[in-house]
Amino acid sequence: MTSIGVRRTLKDVAELAGVSPMTASRALRGIGTVAPELAQRVRAAAAALHYVPDPAARALASAHSRSVIVLVPSLANAVFIDLLEAAQAVLAPAGYQVLIGSTHYSRDEEEELLRTYLAHRPSGMLVTGFERSEAARRLIEDSAVPCVFMMELTDAPGVHCVGLSQEAAGEAVTAHLLATGARRVGYVAAQLDARTLQRAEGYRRALRATGCYDPALELLSPARSSLRLGGELFLEFLERHPDIDALFFCNDDLAQGGLLEALRHGIRIPERVRVAGFNDLDGAGCSVPRLTTVRTPRALIGELAATMALALMRGERVGRTAVDVGFELIVRESA
Repeated sequence: MTSIGVRRTLKDVAELAGVSPMTASRALRGIGTVAPELAQRVRAAAAALHYVPDPAARALASAHSRSVIVLVPSLANAVFIDLLEAAQAVLAPAGYQVLIGSTHYSRDEEEELLRTYLAHRPSGMLVTGFERSEAARRLIEDSAVPCVFMMELTDAPGVHCVGLSQEAAGEAVTAHLLATGARRVGYVAAQLDARTLQRAEGYRRALRATGCYDPALELLSPARSSLRLGGELFLEFLERHPDIDALFFCNDDLAQGGLLEALRHGIRIPERVRVAGFNDLDGAGCSVPRLTTVRTPRALIGELAATMALALMRGERVGRTAVDVGFELIVRESA
């Protein structure tokens, strides 16, 4: 027969350590006002009793739990994995549990995640971008939970964000393709989230400035982005527009799929058509030919957004409410 153990409480830890429950609580939360020798005694007592903090009780006592919501569009996309890893590396040592949610690029899913996670009384939240349902917007605002928006920028008062100008980055890629001599430049995109469409605006702006814009040279698919889809869209584009001389893919997955199909069909890159991607994922520098792309500092975005959220949760003043991390055009052999 298996006996059922007794759940140890904070009071038990305090009694064993010879301190008050308030001191024990502060010591276990890493608050620096507790003397080091007392903090060590409390930690030893907690370990001896196999004490596990009750987050629900802590939330009720403080009106907030030691958790931070982090919502991203996808857990299958290396861009957001890099961001999450960096954010957690900041929040975990500060004593916060990260509640990760994937919205799958769905407004409805994001809204449901917000309703579920906000019931846990989080201390803060990090969310991706500004495009969401009105209900989700209201949930964020009405919660009064410190929130930092990631990946995009705004100068709206009172809004805290860390990101880059997706439009400026799209314009920079297109301007580079034009500078290499291309005049028939196409834009290939999938998923069609807000950031993809912002890059498209940058693409259009660069082409309009030189009188080269042709709306027919855009191939926008709502399908999920993948290598396979990139290859299919690459061949479809060349069949529709045999005079095309450059293709800007909205991300590296699509671009690498295009390069694989070019290799399979003996289409010479960049001689026949220049190819550029976006994000500088790990494989971009290993493709054949190596991919010209935009390097986005997503790990830095995660780190700075989490650091900003920590400051807001502590009631500290944040110097800049909008932090532009910039981007870097990486020119390689494909364009």
